Amino acid sequence: MDNCLFCKIAAQQIPATVVYEDDELLAFKDINPAAPVHLLIIPKRHISTLSDVQPEDTVVLGKMLALAPQLAAEHGVSVQHDADGTPRRGYKTLINSGPDGGQVVYHLHMHVYGGPRPWKGMH
Repeated sequence: MDNCLFCKIAAQQIPATVVYEDDELLAFKDINPAAPVHLLIIPKRHISTLSDVQPEDTVVLGKMLALAPQLAAEHGVSVQHDADGTPRRGYKTLINSGPDGGQVVYHLHMHVYGGPRPWKGMH
């Protein structure tokens, strides 16, 4: 899409702080973070919303979900367990879809939030 912000980031036409890249995905730091760790994972191929996903997109969606815990670990927010098994730390993933779902940029993207809470406006 010619005017898509995330397509321009994926094409390196707009700078971003990239934390991961492969042939299908790009992950970068959000420019207006809502948490101490706030990353965005996008498919490089334009998909407007989660509702626009087709059966052939299943693999890329799986890769997005599998990348989230890897990035959380790399950024120090992965789930860890105390000696008694009690979980601590952690992160949140979120995909907003459509205007009522809070989507602002119409290129499918997954947020990865982490760090000490409370985060600005997050539940």
